[in-house]
Amino acid sequence: MKENNEENIQSKPINQANATNEDKNLQIGNIISKTEMFIEKNKKALIITISAIVLLVVVFCLYKFWYMPSQEKNAENDMYAAEYYFMQNDYAKALNGDGKHLGMIAIADDYSHTKHGNLAKYYAGIMYLKQNKFQDALNYFEDFKAKDAFLSSQKKSLTADCYWSLNNVDKAISLYKDAAKINPNDFTTPPILMKLGIAYESKKDYEAALDCYNQIKHDFPRSPEFRDIEKYISRVETLTAK
Repeated sequence: MKENNEENIQSKPINQANATNEDKNLQIGNIISKTEMFIEKNKKALIITISAIVLLVVVFCLYKFWYMPSQEKNAENDMYAAEYYFMQNDYAKALNGDGKHLGMIAIADDYSHTKHGNLAKYYAGIMYLKQNKFQDALNYFEDFKAKDAFLSSQKKSLTADCYWSLNNVDKAISLYKDAAKINPNDFTTPPILMKLGIAYESKKDYEAALDCYNQIKHDFPRSPEFRDIEKYISRVETLTAK
């Protein structure tokens, strides 16, 4: 009798485990069944969704690995000729092309999403600025996306030139100040500080102008601007004393 009781006690956990496993199997079976029903019910919508995802992946891959490289190459080929005319100061051909190759304007428009198309905007801005077409230059400079510190400082400085020429001196001063803070060096920073100082002088803010000139004197002694900086400092000190 005692042995039977022990067998019953030992068998209960086994029976409970079996029951639990059966419940789990039933739950899994229900989930599978519901999933199958959902798939069957929404088969058309699922096929459309999956097809759309696959199509998007294919389009993305074609765009990134085939279309964009081919566009970049085409822009690069035309850019060689446009840069050559730019270096020769033949701005008409550099901007508008020579009949065989596109100019900077068309490169900027047709290949706007490429590196060379973006750089063409910078070149176009410079040429319009040299021709005193300040609003046209401003439009290209503002659309140009600078990718490094040098181009970023130059973009701000050249954009400031446009605003100054368009009689918006306050905007020009703000941009010159920003440009001078980007990657300070003996090559690009002193010319920007010079323009900033002259802009301050035009507003009769001689103390601010003096700060710009003194910064060139103390921080950039190896720059070309350093050679004549004492003249500017002396003139502004005289004006400040009045």
